Amino acid sequence: MQLTIYILIVIAAFVLMEGVAWFVHKYVMHGFLWNLHEDHHVPKGSHQHSFFEKNDWFFVIFAIPSMICYILGSLLPSGVFFSVAIGITLYGFAYFVFHEVVFHRRFKWLKGWKPTYVRSVILAHSMHHRHHSPIDGECFGLLIFPMKYFKKEKLKRKNITKE
Repeated sequence: MQLTIYILIVIAAFVLMEGVAWFVHKYVMHGFLWNLHEDHHVPKGSHQHSFFEKNDWFFVIFAIPSMICYILGSLLPSGVFFSVAIGITLYGFAYFVFHEVVFHRRFKWLKGWKPTYVRSVILAHSMHHRHHSPIDGECFGLLIFPMKYFKKEKLKRKNITKE
């Protein structure tokens, strides 16, 4: 029974991280820390002097709560903090795969991996990157996005299979 509770905590932490990521993306990255995020919205190739962007500091910033939970989880007898840390880490891994590998192609893995959900993530994030300023943005989440993008990709897939 206790294992089930810890697994549910991991899942809850993972799901809640999408909300945290959305909030931080909209109000912090496109707000007072725009100077760290701005280079991520510059069209590819026009600024790329190295593999890294200033925006990559957010991976470090987002890792801090996970590290704190791992430390607390190893010091306290309850497995709650450790479970939260695992959920945050799994979300970070999913974010890395979808954002850095699938969308931005910074790593050339998973070539041709394009189920409808993945194509919907790509479309929604493309809409986010149309904006090159901190205002008038859209689609600040990554794994959860407006249903219209999923419907559009599903319709596109359906039309392709008809041809």
